[in-house]
Amino acid sequence: MKLTLDGVHVDALVEGDGPAIVLLHGFPLAKETWDAQARALSARARVVRFDLRGLGGSSVPPGPYLMETLAGDVAAVLDSLGIARAVIVGHSLGGYVAFAFYRMFAERCAALGFVASRASADTPAVASARFELADRAEASGIQPVVDSFVPRYFAPEVYTERPELVERARAIAGATDPRGAAAMLRGMAERVASDDLFDEIDIPVAVIAGRSDAFVGPEELQKISDGIRGATLHVLECGHVPQWEAPEALDRILESLQAAAAR
Repeated sequence: MKLTLDGVHVDALVEGDGPAIVLLHGFPLAKETWDAQARALSARARVVRFDLRGLGGSSVPPGPYLMETLAGDVAAVLDSLGIARAVIVGHSLGGYVAFAFYRMFAERCAALGFVASRASADTPAVASARFELADRAEASGIQPVVDSFVPRYFAPEVYTERPELVERARAIAGATDPRGAAAMLRGMAERVASDDLFDEIDIPVAVIAGRSDAFVGPEELQKISDGIRGATLHVLECGHVPQWEAPEALDRILESLQAAAAR
């Protein structure tokens, strides 16, 4: 379905009935990365996923796309669907948005899930690289972004044993509007750290790491798990995209998180 949020057109999918769970995708990806989890969860939950502004099938307004702006989009999507409270799960970029959403709308969070994400802000070097890549995308198209991300998405063996996953990721990333990618890169570079929220989070939290993740090592997810009282850490045998590399394991974790939120 197409939703219009303050002039921004958002491409969304809503499946199933029951307590709501929002699945936020990574960069430069789209809501389809969550297909397997949506199928598993929709038997008992109302699964909401949408393309973040500038990515997938959503429109490309001017940037940068600050995490607070994206969190506002999540709230607007929930409002449009009449959902007061939901489990919020974010993959990579989506995890940054989940932290921002909690900061702004804690009362609307039933539980939180962080998949291959981090709470820290970018180092100056990483932020500088994001700004440089944003400039390159605007100047020459999306290919520099694809080349920067897709070769590091998966565990090493995936590139030889499961090339269809690589091509699937390459197709989604390659279809991204370079203007949207640039605006998102700049927004990620400007985000603030979220570890100041740890002490106040008092809802169920699941933290999922990939043992072979080239972007966010398990130690980064361990910091979130150690910092939030009661959070559970799950280290899966995969790279940066457990939705595709270890779908059944991730399904079980998210089903447990949804059940914990309902207690």
